[in-house]
Amino acid sequence: MSNNSVRVQEDQKARTNKRYTFLLVINYLFLFVGSLSSSLLSKFYFNHQGSSRWVSTWVQSAGFPLLLFPIYLPFYVFKCTDRRPFSHFTPRILILSILVGLMLGLNNLLFSWGNSYLPVSTSSLLLSTQLVFNLILSVIIVKQKITFQNLNCVVLLTLSSVLLALGSSHDKPQGLTRAKYFVGFFSTIGAGLLFALYLPVMEKIYKWIYCYEMVMEMQLVMEIAATALATAGMASDGGFSEMKRESLVKFDKGPAIYWVTVFSNVVTWQLCFMGTAGMVFLTSSLTGGICMTALLAMNVLGGVLVYGDEFGGVKVVSTVICGWGFCSYVYGMYLKMREEKEMESKNHGMEMDHNVVLASNV
Repeated sequence: MSNNSVRVQEDQKARTNKRYTFLLVINYLFLFVGSLSSSLLSKFYFNHQGSSRWVSTWVQSAGFPLLLFPIYLPFYVFKCTDRRPFSHFTPRILILSILVGLMLGLNNLLFSWGNSYLPVSTSSLLLSTQLVFNLILSVIIVKQKITFQNLNCVVLLTLSSVLLALGSSHDKPQGLTRAKYFVGFFSTIGAGLLFALYLPVMEKIYKWIYCYEMVMEMQLVMEIAATALATAGMASDGGFSEMKRESLVKFDKGPAIYWVTVFSNVVTWQLCFMGTAGMVFLTSSLTGGICMTALLAMNVLGGVLVYGDEFGGVKVVSTVICGWGFCSYVYGMYLKMREEKEMESKNHGMEMDHNVVLASNV
């Protein structure tokens, strides 16, 4: 990589950069809107007799054409960058993007299985365990340091998930067997594990990426790979003709609402993944995981308010423990940032004293 590329990378990730703050805010808004809306829309699809898990998987990545806007507009319309789209996009990055995209496609399928069986509030609380996996995998992949606060968070969130598994099978949708309930439970746990793996893997890959536009280019390739996997699965299950039949025969809100639901899901899922990728690039995989976990509380509330999911007993205790673990983690991050700031100030002071001594000797 050239020196100019390194300079651009440091400039775009610098917290003092005005564009950095703008991108950070925009990406968090994308993540917030996409996470909450996609979760509720996916549940709406299954609640009204939508039954194809491949369709639910497909909509999570089929919105990849939307990524063409952040890729091409900055160069051709806004003229805010000199870099042409897909320049410096090496074969190595292409291959990695395809492989990660296939992993993301499998994650989407597991999420669809889990969301088809579980209440929104339950699946959201289970997905909070991705922060636990994220911490562990970040230690292995990006050498994240483990602190007492991190370990405390791991224990509490794991306990929260176990309590939920043991005590909330009674709130399963009517007609759902106990076996299918636990299929949904473990599918959701698997989705959390794969997504937790995705975050630090992308953080490591992003070390070779020097601008936000390249992040969106990688995301485009990943989404195309995930969509190809989902499309192959749909083809084995009847293809798009099955979607048409489902809209006319199975979906109890009619074809118009069916297609609005499908295309709304396409847009909101793309916003969610765009926001996640941007947060990891601009901050870290752990910060991305923290933001996802914080938003899961909104998904729980949304499930209770919109669909009337039960929210009492064990689920309340599980939520409190989950929040406790999350707050302990945030507090640990705060202590770390304060320690780093104090160390930086101390080093700066020592450097100033050293310069004064050198000047007096002259």
